[in-house]
Amino acid sequence: MRGVKLLVAAGAASLLSSAAFAADLPIAPPPYYAPPVVGFGGWYLRGDIGFSNQRVNNIAMADGRNAQLLSLQQTTAFDAAGIYGVGVGYQFNNWFRGDFTGQYRGNSNFKGTDLLTYPAGGGVVGNGINNYNATKSEWLVLANGYADLGTWWGVTPFIGAGVGAARVTIANYTDTGMVNNDGFGFGAFPSFANAPAASRWNFAWALHGGLAYMVNPGLTVELAYSYVNLGSGMTGAVSDYTGFTRGVPMQFNDITSHDVKLGVRWYFNTPPVYAPPPLVTKG
Repeated sequence: MRGVKLLVAAGAASLLSSAAFAADLPIAPPPYYAPPVVGFGGWYLRGDIGFSNQRVNNIAMADGRNAQLLSLQQTTAFDAAGIYGVGVGYQFNNWFRGDFTGQYRGNSNFKGTDLLTYPAGGGVVGNGINNYNATKSEWLVLANGYADLGTWWGVTPFIGAGVGAARVTIANYTDTGMVNNDGFGFGAFPSFANAPAASRWNFAWALHGGLAYMVNPGLTVELAYSYVNLGSGMTGAVSDYTGFTRGVPMQFNDITSHDVKLGVRWYFNTPPVYAPPPLVTKG
């Protein structure tokens, strides 16, 4: 009986010793789960389609002849036209990216009207009306920078700006109207003038804003607005109905546009879904 008691006592002592040893061991850390990370950085291609809503400050003969008028009431308007663009860019981080873009801005029909009075000489005042028609198109190249402003529910608003050059082409220009020089006894008579197409390069700049949605790590779609300043356009030398030309073109001053575009960005690099877990070492 005494031997049994000794055996039980020895077992209890052994259990107590094991528990004390286990208490000295460090507690194992819980399993590490890496949070998902959004990949940024890398080259992308882009494509855009949209339409323009354009304005011109005024149109006038390039020799400054409008400054001699006694009065002038002018109205001008462009029809909407298609925009087609491509580009290449780089996403530097989660808030900044930049790209180079090229656009073809399709033919936009132009209509304008002048109601004018002018000194006809010898104290005589004339008056008349001019009705203008033309078409306008551009090539536009820009270097752009954008700031992405955070992401909410998968949507990333952004703002940006760009600078570059625009090649403005004015074509199909005609001027039909009526001139009245009653003081000379001529009465009212119709007038007509036209001009060949001409192009010119201008400094151009743009402001951008929009919303982007990442469909997957390699594809982002965006809806964007741009305000674009395209500079001025110019026709060839204007000729009257007899073919007489003074060698002076008609100038379209300060052309601007409000653009709405739908764009797609294709990224070359697909980012990893999860970051690798870090190594855990005992201190």
